[in-house]
Amino acid sequence: MVWLGAPQWRTTLACLASVVLSSCVTAPRADREWSPYLAHTAQVELAADRFSVAPVSDWSYERAGPIAQTYSEAAYALDALREVWFVLEPQPGSQLAGHTLLLFEFEGDQLLGLTIEGRLEADERFSPLAGIWNAYELSYVWASARDLLTRRAVMLDHEVFVYPVAIGDEQKRVLLTRLLQRTEALETRPRYYNTLFSNCTNELAKAAGFSWAPAFIVNGRSDEYLFRRGIIPGESFAQAHARSDVSNFIETLNAAPAAGFDAALLAELRRRNGA
Repeated sequence: MVWLGAPQWRTTLACLASVVLSSCVTAPRADREWSPYLAHTAQVELAADRFSVAPVSDWSYERAGPIAQTYSEAAYALDALREVWFVLEPQPGSQLAGHTLLLFEFEGDQLLGLTIEGRLEADERFSPLAGIWNAYELSYVWASARDLLTRRAVMLDHEVFVYPVAIGDEQKRVLLTRLLQRTEALETRPRYYNTLFSNCTNELAKAAGFSWAPAFIVNGRSDEYLFRRGIIPGESFAQAHARSDVSNFIETLNAAPAAGFDAALLAELRRRNGA
């Protein structure tokens, strides 16, 4: 074991202080060479009763990777919002870490999804530790349910759990509106992703008006936390967790025509949840 003497400790602490200071004073930017999936900044138009957002990512995947990189535009009336679905993608090999997303269901069996991520540059790989020190800008990516779920269940071969969210209609509209407003703000004022304070889960929690909780950082258990709060319904968490596992179903659905993805997914979710 190598012990550091006083001079070495002072040098080490000075280096750490320099890194912390640099991360605090360097302004986030929107003009970097981004990883292709995170290259676009969503443009939002929000009125009193409706909204539009573009581009909406609608990539297609197989096990080897993306096979088509397409985009669309979404426009809905706010009163057409029917349900909100909470998605958890556990980190393989860990019960504590994961990625969380939301799906918004509109009348006519249409889904619009949101993933909040560290905006990686073309040559970067994500590191939770680096994310503590503002290594990445923040990205709100609006996407089709097919893009978000098949990217994880098919290309990455990760587990995917989709839970119904038991909140009132007005709360659903407020949550969606706040997330659209936060997306709109990023168009002109970039922000940093932060593993502790501005990650995928606590960004959603802020929009929902939740007080801070450890599950917003140790988010692999965020579904259990939401169940304890009564936001995820069910007689027991074990039951809710088991019926929300759509990993194999998504893989099967990926082989079906893309146009029917939303309706088929919602039919299966309703069947599982008795709706």
